[in-house]
Amino acid sequence: MQQSATGNSIISVKNLTKNYGAFQAVKSISFEVYTGEIFGLLGPNGAGKSTTLEIIETLREKTSGEVMVKGFNLDTQANAIKKIIGVQLQTSGFYPGLNLIELVDLFAGLYNRKADAQELLRLVNLEDKAKNKFKELSGGQKQRFSIATTLINQPEIIFLDEPTTGLDPQARRNLWDLIKNIRAKGTTVIITTHYMDEAEQLCDRIAIMDEGKIIALASPDKLIDDLVATGFERPRQVKAANLEDVFIHLTGKEIREE
Repeated sequence: MQQSATGNSIISVKNLTKNYGAFQAVKSISFEVYTGEIFGLLGPNGAGKSTTLEIIETLREKTSGEVMVKGFNLDTQANAIKKIIGVQLQTSGFYPGLNLIELVDLFAGLYNRKADAQELLRLVNLEDKAKNKFKELSGGQKQRFSIATTLINQPEIIFLDEPTTGLDPQARRNLWDLIKNIRAKGTTVIITTHYMDEAEQLCDRIAIMDEGKIIALASPDKLIDDLVATGFERPRQVKAANLEDVFIHLTGKEIREE
């Protein structure tokens, strides 16, 4: 289990609803995210999690409800919220012909901030790729750079949408370490993922959504213990390691760039 959150709410969502015509994508959900935690929002495709995050990120309008981010009201202070959050871009959103230094400088200009590009790249283990064009990077490198760009405006909260999808085991676990390091520096992290082992490894608490509602919210340990308490048993014995552990043990944790 990861370090426990402070208990101070940095995001508060109350009775959030989003309708698309007669279809209700988000159905009056309420939850809080605590300062300094890694919070996971999980659910099958179409559960409403992306819509929920896009509303908090000021990217999509809500139908009703209240969203507060570090005391700022989404309805009246959206610009203030934008200044304290970082949102991970999809890797397709970068100019492929620019090198990494040029891309950092470009985004820093958009934020009207000065950024130490080399230090930012060092943080995500890409300083040796500073002069490489984005299109020359491997999948794992592109994802690490994408996360680096969320840190340019020195946000207090970052949003990561399925950050390890499509990565090999080494790159995936390297990204886990990066996310933990970002949180260790005091940043609150909101993450979505379809990998349950990833959520179990990273998240202090998770909310599970289905059909627009939150159906469970607790720490991974608590959710697992509650399931076991019902008498649930896995159909096969749980082993002390899994196949990914075997793969990492045999091939090493070092990232093999493509």
